[in-house]
Amino acid sequence: MSNITSSHDALAQRPTLGTVIPFKAPRPQVYKTPHGTTVWLIERPAIPVATLSLTLRRGAVEDPTGKAGLAHITTSMMDEGAGDRNAIEIAAAIDALGASLWGGASLDGSHFTLSAVTKHLDDAFAVFADVVARPRFAAQDFERTAKLWRHQLQKRPDNPQAIASVVARGVVYGSDTPYGHPVAGHLDSAARITLEDVVNFYRRVWRPDEAMLVVAGAVTRAELDTLINNNLSDWTAPTVAVSPVAKPSPPRAKRPRLVMVDRPDAPQTVIALAGPGVAADSEAGQLIELVNTALGGSFTSRLNQNLREERGWTYGVRSAFVEARGVGPFLVRTAVETPVTGAAVAEIFKEISSMAECGLSEEEFAKVRARDLTDTIETSETTDGLVGRLSHLAMLGLAVDHDARSSALRNNTTRGKLNALAGQLLDVSKLSVILVGPKDAVLPQLAALEMGEPEMWTAEGKPRSV
Repeated sequence: MSNITSSHDALAQRPTLGTVIPFKAPRPQVYKTPHGTTVWLIERPAIPVATLSLTLRRGAVEDPTGKAGLAHITTSMMDEGAGDRNAIEIAAAIDALGASLWGGASLDGSHFTLSAVTKHLDDAFAVFADVVARPRFAAQDFERTAKLWRHQLQKRPDNPQAIASVVARGVVYGSDTPYGHPVAGHLDSAARITLEDVVNFYRRVWRPDEAMLVVAGAVTRAELDTLINNNLSDWTAPTVAVSPVAKPSPPRAKRPRLVMVDRPDAPQTVIALAGPGVAADSEAGQLIELVNTALGGSFTSRLNQNLREERGWTYGVRSAFVEARGVGPFLVRTAVETPVTGAAVAEIFKEISSMAECGLSEEEFAKVRARDLTDTIETSETTDGLVGRLSHLAMLGLAVDHDARSSALRNNTTRGKLNALAGQLLDVSKLSVILVGPKDAVLPQLAALEMGEPEMWTAEGKPRSV
């Protein structure tokens, strides 16, 4: 048997972090097409693939009052028939080319994205162009798509995690506000949306002079311009003036401290904490992610080490400051066995309060800065990741060099500044606690936390009428 001492054991010594090198983000070429579309292009000739995303700064925030989900169903309809192809023919054409085509609406924007090998890019772009510029919006396609959409909304209350997400937004912003309703809408609003609503929304929102085309891969500007001219030359802006982008909803001044969605037979409780965060374009919004990584944004975070690794109460717990054009929410979410619900909420409170009062340790400060760099680099490694991130920046109305400037800001920040920020933004007294689980088993466990009587909400994310 080998007699190797620990001093010679490669696993006996803990590795140390190296020097953090500032991230140099790739800088796109920026220009406008003849029809007013802004292009962000990053040429990467080494690998013969390209990803393109047509992105607009109009998403669920643009849904009219009473018709939540209109942006969502509009993008869902766009590839259900476009140009000379029906939905099956679109899917078959994309599959035959080995390409991928996907789209959707989010809170602050909408997009359609294409990824293809460059030798098939001409044919794939033709399908992509039909979807974004020439959707059919046929009545039979709407009937089928809307029926599936409503069925998905009917099934949403079966998913406690989805319930918690819907309720959290309603609690922070108000259920019927642009930021407070779910992107996919509500059952009652889905019933009110017609094909005419979809067509009118598309015509108002999906305009070439409102769009940004984000491109990365083995395609030159000359090649991209040829694709655009050959496939999108007839996509022209309507004569109606562009309407102002809808304003983000501010967080509600008064929010319930404790919210309960009763699921009497549930063996687990989903716990969500929700409150106002920060705007993505603020300095705080660019720095707070470093604090959040240590709190609940990574596997080795304080929350996950406490509730999962030490106590075994959950498979995982995460926290996030959600990027948004306005003030995004701060969220914490996990699921635990019902008997430990109260104890888990208390431990989450403890970890948030500890971070607010004491801040990051020296070790955590070094680790989160190193992780921030590697995460930023990883995002830029693939064309899909790079275009996805740039498309997200475009939706938020952020500059093309936002990530480069943010990375430099985070790399040059101090532990003292982050700890001061944690003290300002992490306040458990301003967070609403949302519980999705068996009310009779859960609420007695919360008595020691003195949170008062719960406000009962429905699984649709609205206060329950008394």
